[in-house]
Amino acid sequence: MTDATIAMLGKVGIGLLVVAALAIIAEMVLMGLWGLALGRRLVLMTERLEGERAQIRADLERLRRGIEETRALLQPYQRVLRWLRHPLVLALLGSFRRRMAAR
Repeated sequence: MTDATIAMLGKVGIGLLVVAALAIIAEMVLMGLWGLALGRRLVLMTERLEGERAQIRADLERLRRGIEETRALLQPYQRVLRWLRHPLVLALLGSFRRRMAAR
């Protein structure tokens, strides 16, 4: 190889190094821009999620109040309901139902 060929290869190598550095810088800039856009979307999604969580908490609280109200309203009937859920009462009611169906 001649000195001219070695000098030309050196210049080509330096040119490729500069092009690679520019490509890396361009990719870093794109990555930064995409990161900022992703951050903005993340903030919006977090706000929306907090709104949904607040709505779910309100719904759960309303459900708890409804359950407590139902328990309070059923308090006088607990003994009757306990008797009606007894297996012998269920068997007797089933027997009556079968007799009525047989008629």
